[in-house]
Amino acid sequence: MDTRYSRQILFPPIGRAGQEKLAASRVAIVGMGALGTVLANHLVRAGVGFVRFIDRDFVEPSNLQRQMLYDESDAEQHLPKAIAAYEKLRRINSQVQLEPIVADLTPYNAERCLAGVDLVLDATDNFQVRYLINDFCVKHGVPWIYGGAVSAKGMFLAIRPGSTACLRCLFPEAPKPGDTPTCDTAGVIGPIVHVIASYQAAEALKLLVGADDALNPYLEHFDLWANQHQQIRVAQAKRSDCPTCGQHRFDYLEPTSPEGLATSLCGRNTIQISPAQELQLDLEQLAQRLAPLGKVERNPFLLRFHIGSHTLVVFPDGRVLVQGTDDPALARSLHARYIGA
Repeated sequence: MDTRYSRQILFPPIGRAGQEKLAASRVAIVGMGALGTVLANHLVRAGVGFVRFIDRDFVEPSNLQRQMLYDESDAEQHLPKAIAAYEKLRRINSQVQLEPIVADLTPYNAERCLAGVDLVLDATDNFQVRYLINDFCVKHGVPWIYGGAVSAKGMFLAIRPGSTACLRCLFPEAPKPGDTPTCDTAGVIGPIVHVIASYQAAEALKLLVGADDALNPYLEHFDLWANQHQQIRVAQAKRSDCPTCGQHRFDYLEPTSPEGLATSLCGRNTIQISPAQELQLDLEQLAQRLAPLGKVERNPFLLRFHIGSHTLVVFPDGRVLVQGTDDPALARSLHARYIGA
């Protein structure tokens, strides 16, 4: 351990005792896009003992400009981001236990996917998922670090349930899909991703080694293009009437439909259909059934079925991305017609 982490151990706030705490720590990263790849890289190289990463998507060429763990081969193979990240990171540090989960974090699986960790890192582009993380972490007393980046702007905040304001104290309701810009609608430059994720990673190291007095108490906002940096005081923002941390009501952990979820992926002309219960689909059998109807591509982790102007991306757990439409009714119709109930 001394050779690999020697420079980190020489840093007095961490030292040998802190390094041992890192090795005993367990972290979950939700989202393995731009922020997630930087976060995972930092934590795995720093020697955090267990890192679980959860992502619903696969690598596409448009990701390569900013999602630093992936390469052209990953995009050509349509590898799930969690799998592509695992393959890279296990070669970077074999001492760290890695657990990739190819899934969308939903009320149906959040308790299972986030169980047993000391810290959750938000690397999503989805406010519904952030409020879900907030509910889980407040319910179980797990600290988490919010982060977001779009265009040349970004924000982060360390949240410690019971000590600080939670996300819902600050923003009582999640924005509706389409109300806020995303990387797919407003673009993004790589440097803002690294700034925000690096701050998140630094806060993570502080939390994991027990340096709570060094934690940043602000909601930090950056605009790299305009050369602006703002610190927003949130120390007094904790609310006794907050539905989550004040009233202990965990609305975002409650499943909303027995039929599962149909979610528009903003700016991508795609509807994601998630089943109410995780399935175990036989992709080979499905490929054989669909082959006479349209072009089928598959790898060990997903199947892509092209029919007319639409593509259905099917995952073994039953989740389907219907590409080529932003109409949930049409997406459900195509799903029912070709995938079945």
